[in-house]
Amino acid sequence: MDNAVAPQSPQTLVPLSAAANGFGARLAALPARSLLGLGIGVALLLAVAVALTLRQAEGEYRVLFAGLSDKDGGAVLAQLSQMNVPYKHADGGQAILVPASQVHDVRLRLASAGLPKGAVGGFELMDKSPFGQTQFQERINFQRGLQGELERSISSLAAVQAARVHLALPNQNGFFREQQRPSASVLLTLHPGRTLERAQVAGIVHLVSSSVPELNPKAVSVLDGSGALLSAGDDSGKGLDAQQLQYVQQIEAGYLKRVLDILEPVVGRDNLRANVTADIDFTQTESTSEEFKPNQGDAPAAVKLVQRNESGAPGAPAPSGVPGAASNQPPAQATAPVTGGAQPLQAAQGGYGGGSMRRDAVTQYEVDKTVRVTRNATGTLRKLNAAVVVNHRSSTDAKGKTTSTPLSAEELEKITALVQESLGFNKERGDSVRVINAPFRVEPPPKVEAIPIHQQPWVLDLLRAAAAPLALALVALLVVFKLIRPALNAAMPAQPKPVGGQLDVVADNDVGTAMPGGSTPPALAAPPMNQKLESARAFAQQNPAAVAQIVKEWVGGEPA
Repeated sequence: MDNAVAPQSPQTLVPLSAAANGFGARLAALPARSLLGLGIGVALLLAVAVALTLRQAEGEYRVLFAGLSDKDGGAVLAQLSQMNVPYKHADGGQAILVPASQVHDVRLRLASAGLPKGAVGGFELMDKSPFGQTQFQERINFQRGLQGELERSISSLAAVQAARVHLALPNQNGFFREQQRPSASVLLTLHPGRTLERAQVAGIVHLVSSSVPELNPKAVSVLDGSGALLSAGDDSGKGLDAQQLQYVQQIEAGYLKRVLDILEPVVGRDNLRANVTADIDFTQTESTSEEFKPNQGDAPAAVKLVQRNESGAPGAPAPSGVPGAASNQPPAQATAPVTGGAQPLQAAQGGYGGGSMRRDAVTQYEVDKTVRVTRNATGTLRKLNAAVVVNHRSSTDAKGKTTSTPLSAEELEKITALVQESLGFNKERGDSVRVINAPFRVEPPPKVEAIPIHQQPWVLDLLRAAAAPLALALVALLVVFKLIRPALNAAMPAQPKPVGGQLDVVADNDVGTAMPGGSTPPALAAPPMNQKLESARAFAQQNPAAVAQIVKEWVGGEPA
C-alpha cells in the first residue's frame, strides 16, 4: 500500500529542464542497437533532405552532345549562351549537359542553326602516318584528305550549309589504254530558302575536276539534299534536264492558274478540280541549204570577169632583092645623112611569109546562190491538254436537307468555252479540253483515337521528373518509421490518461490510483524501466484488491 502513486491534477506542470533531463536520461538508457539505428536514420534523413534540396535547385541534367571537337564544342557553348540555356561539362569537357526537360528542344534549335557541324579531316591526316604504313593505307588517307579539303572548300560557299564529296580514284597501271578515269559525286545541303544557280553548280564541278588529276568535268555529279541532280553530267542531250523540267512545270502551272482563276468564282473553290498537261518540244534543229538559179528573163546579166588573149607567130623568111653578091651580104649600119642629098641604095632584104594569129576571149557571169540556215526555237508548245471536273450543284432547302443536282448541258458548254479561251485553245495544233460534271465524294474526317492519360507525353515527362523525388521521399518515410520513430517512442515519457474523473499516471505498466478508504499514498519518483515493472508486480502481489478495483474501474469506465 505504501507504493501507490498519488494522483496528479491537470494543473500540475513538469518543469522544462526536468522534462529535458528525463528525455536525455531515457535516450541514454536506450540499448546500443537502438541508438545506432537512431543515428543512422537521422543521417539518412539529412542526406535525403540535402539531395532533394540540390535537385530542386539544379534540376536533372542529361547529355546533349558527346565526343565533340573543340571547334564544334565552342560553337555549341556560344549558341547555348545566346539562348540562355544552362549547361554543364562532363568527361573532361567531351560531353555537354543541359536540363533534361530542354534536351530535345535545344537539339532542334541547334540543328536549325547548323550545329554541330562535325570535324572534317583534310591533309592533316597525312601528318600522322604510322610506321609500317602500306601503300594501300597511304592511298586511302590521301583520298580521305583530298575529300576533306574539297568539302571544306565547298562548305565555304554562302548558300551551302554542308557538303559531302566522294571520289572514285582507280588504281593506275602501266597500260595506258586500260586505265580507268576517275569520277566524283558531291552531295550538297543548302541553307533553308537558298538555291544554286547553274553558274554556281558549274563552278563546283570545275573546282572538283581541277583538284583531281585527269578528272573530266562530265564525270562529276552534283546533288542537293532532296536528291535532285544539279549537274547535267553525261546525260545531257539524252533527256530533259532539271531546268527543262522546271520550265515544263512552270508552263503547266501557269495554264492551270488561268483555269482556276476563271472558274472558281463561278462554281466555287471546293467544287472544281483541274489538270493541264503541256507537250513542250525541246529539240534543236539546224538546216543549211544552197540554191543556184541561172540568169533568166530580160534583165542584163552581171558580168563577173572578161578575159581576152591574142597571140601570133611569124612565118619563114622569103628571098628577095637582086640576085648576086650584094644580096647575100648582111645589111650595113644605118647612118643619118649629113645633108639632104639622096641616100645610096641598099641591098634588098628578105621578107616573112605564112604567119598565124590567135585571139581568145572569156566572159564570166554571176550565178545566183541562196544560203539558208534555219534554227528552230527550243521550248515550243506542241500540244495542250486540259481536264476539268466540276462538282454537282448543291442546294439546301428550308428544312436543312442538302441535295445535289447535275449541271445542264448548256452550263457545261459555257464552262468548256471559258476553259478554251483561257488556255488559248488551238484546234489545228491538236489541243484538247475535256470538262465533265460529277459529284464529289466527301470522305469523313479520320477518327483520331484519344491517347490514354497514362500515355500522354506530358504525363510521362511528369513521371520521369517526379520519379527521383518520390523515391527519395519513400526512403525518408522508411527511415522515419523504421529507425527514428521506434527510438523516439522508447525515449519519450508516458502521457497521463484520465480515469474516472481523475488524472491517474500510468507509465510503462506503473499503475497509480487512490487507495481504498480515500487515503492518499505518497508520491513515488519515476524509477527506471525495469524498476517500474518490478514495483508494479510487487504492488499487485501485495494489494490484489486494489489492483482488482483499478481493473474494474478501467473496464466499467465509472468510479467505484
